[in-house]
Amino acid sequence: MERLQKVIAQSGITSRRKAEELIREGKVKVNGNVVTELGTKVGTKDKIEVNEIQIQREQPVYFLMYKPSGVITAVSDDKGRKVVADYFRDIIEQRVFPVGRLDYDTTGAIIMTNDGEFANVLMHPRYQLDKVYIAKVKGIPPREKIKQLERGIRLEDGMTAPAKVKVTSIDKKKGTAIVELIIHEGKNRQVKRMLEAIGTPVMKLKRERYGFLDLKGLNPGEFRELTPHEIKQLRNLAVTQTSKKSRR
Repeated sequence: MERLQKVIAQSGITSRRKAEELIREGKVKVNGNVVTELGTKVGTKDKIEVNEIQIQREQPVYFLMYKPSGVITAVSDDKGRKVVADYFRDIIEQRVFPVGRLDYDTTGAIIMTNDGEFANVLMHPRYQLDKVYIAKVKGIPPREKIKQLERGIRLEDGMTAPAKVKVTSIDKKKGTAIVELIIHEGKNRQVKRMLEAIGTPVMKLKRERYGFLDLKGLNPGEFRELTPHEIKQLRNLAVTQTSKKSRR
């Protein structure tokens, strides 16, 4: 037995918070009866309808994907461009969606799932999972500029949180550098904008790690299923990071 709002979110039609609103508004039925009480539990054989439409209950699935460059982080695209969901359509029955996003030309680790509640846990601003990026930049960032990123830098939509930054290599002939950044936020194009702000625009960007998950054994366009232990670890890590933040 699971909570009704969780089952609705796992179906992929909406978030858990929106599911709770729909329940309170009397727009959810279980076995033909309107249910308005949050926390109502349902079993696998119960028929659930949202706005008079029966939801399709899918077994939750969780994948780590190595997103290639030139692919949209979405389930569809009105311009007909390739999207991350395309890689799963002929392989699994479930309809999966990306947790968060990576830019069109950014490669690297992204989680795909059909579990709306799990996605919300990972994407919510109060959960602070580290994301490790490797950037090839034009120019060689001086130490004082790196310190700005480490303290937090002002962008047009506000200050960034402190980041961990390390210049891992420099090519003086070409005037380029490789920079590793560890952040936990998810502002739009954040890493690119941070590096542009210190005068070293990004030439190539890869998300090397998501939390503790890395891309070992995967090539661009490939994916693997997360283990039950990894799924539990991600949930626990998010909760742990939240607890640390609340104690500060």
